Amino acid sequence: MKLFKIALVALVLLVNLVVAQPSWAGRPNLTQGSDYTEVNQAINKLLNIKDEPGDSQYTPDEIEQQLGDLKLQKYILETAQDWAQCRNETGKTLAVYAHKPKKALQGNTLYFLGTGQITDDDWDCDGVYLPSGTKVAGLTPGDTQGQELVEPLAIKIVDGTQLVAKTNPETGAVEFNVAPAKVLKAGDVNWSVPNLSQAEIDAAKPNAPIND
Repeated sequence: MKLFKIALVALVLLVNLVVAQPSWAGRPNLTQGSDYTEVNQAINKLLNIKDEPGDSQYTPDEIEQQLGDLKLQKYILETAQDWAQCRNETGKTLAVYAHKPKKALQGNTLYFLGTGQITDDDWDCDGVYLPSGTKVAGLTPGDTQGQELVEPLAIKIVDGTQLVAKTNPETGAVEFNVAPAKVLKAGDVNWSVPNLSQAEIDAAKPNAPIND
């Protein structure tokens, strides 16, 4: 009887291993990418500034806030089970950057995500495009009311982030549930930051890869 129980437990463990193997195989290792390296470098840089403030342009509170944001990004990269996704709860069409993880060399592409939609978890959402004139909160430390953009920007998120974009009904500003990893302008790195208006984005047919 004892041997039978041992054999049964072994069988159950074996079945669990067989069933779980595909999910293990599909889990991205995000600590091997450039995002992880950049986040750690930024953390170390801020820690040095914190230890030796000197002529730092940041206040102690701003340094602590940025450190908190970076540590959250590091945690996401170390624990995420899927690629980054973007959810649109703004009430308008949202322009997002996304690519197939296995086709990273092709660069990210701009897609249009309808309100209430979330990007497909088989894709990697790289960030959000914000046209000029958009009121956005959280682009600078401590900003909760939002500021109107005078030029279009791209908001980059680290891999594994589950980003939610919402419109604050009181301020009218677009808010994100996590701080952007980077804020990019036209001409920065290899991101395309076109000059689109919100009206043009709203008029576009949603074509982002989404979860059905």
